[in-house]
Amino acid sequence: MAGDHSRSLGKGSAAPGPVPEGVIRLYSMRFCPFAQRTRLVLRAKGISHEVININLKNKPDWFFEKNPFGLVPVLENSKGQLIYESPITCEYLDEAFPGKKLMPSDPYERAFQKMLLEHFSKITPVVFKYFVAVKDGQDASALKAEIAEKFGKLEEILSKRNTVFYGGDSISMLDYMIWPWFERLEPFQLKDSLSHTPNLQRWMEAMKEDPAVKATMTDPQTFKDYLQLYLKNSPEACDYGL
Repeated sequence: MAGDHSRSLGKGSAAPGPVPEGVIRLYSMRFCPFAQRTRLVLRAKGISHEVININLKNKPDWFFEKNPFGLVPVLENSKGQLIYESPITCEYLDEAFPGKKLMPSDPYERAFQKMLLEHFSKITPVVFKYFVAVKDGQDASALKAEIAEKFGKLEEILSKRNTVFYGGDSISMLDYMIWPWFERLEPFQLKDSLSHTPNLQRWMEAMKEDPAVKATMTDPQTFKDYLQLYLKNSPEACDYGL
């Protein structure tokens, strides 16, 4: 069975066969933060799954039949049903499988998490933009200030709620949705942007103790090396270190 660290499938590869009964398949890429969201939820809920990695710099033609956007993550079940877009895949897993519910049961709390995720989705492109600007030797101070301001808002929410996690005293969906970018702060050269956010720092330390987080974590140096290849559009990037 293919796993998290299997080599990726690229152009010219044969499409995988049907998904076996009792398993769900995830099309992923080892370093993708969006696909990591889905991997976190699969592990947190203990769902039996297989992972097929896709070479995003040299995509197989058949992959566009799984997702017309050609992006990971994509889920496929044994009925051949396909689900894509990371928040949608995660919500689907939470609803379709038993075990601990990651989305809050209270309608307002559910809406609150979705609104916060909407805010967070505005940060992720800025983080990447900042990294590229620094790499190219450009002045990135305005971008860094924008990121720090947005982190300040996340800090404020934890402070007001007076809880370790965004959903209370245990990890909920939103915590997993935003974690992949916090895991990558060091390789993105943004670690010091948390210097004025003690609650976020405490949240990060608590997240690092979670078994699903531990199981999907990438070493910062490995991610840095991957990024160098990715930015050169190298077809080797997705399989770096294998």
